[in-house]
Amino acid sequence: MIKLKLGPIADDKPVKVALDLPAALHRDLTDYGRLLAEGGAPIEPAKLIVPMLERFISTDREFAKARRTTG
Repeated sequence: MIKLKLGPIADDKPVKVALDLPAALHRDLTDYGRLLAEGGAPIEPAKLIVPMLERFISTDREFAKARRTTG
């Protein structure tokens, strides 16, 4: 089993997001979603963006420190 940083994706109510991604990033997200699915139906790139951003922000120590000091 591959140990990815991102865990299971919650099946939440979909939210429409419109943004342009570089083709290389879209390919990477597609591959990530395929690997995260572990043989199941691949997870679409759009469903990965929010959990990845949440994970990034929650593990950014400098962001947390700055947020605490600016209140």
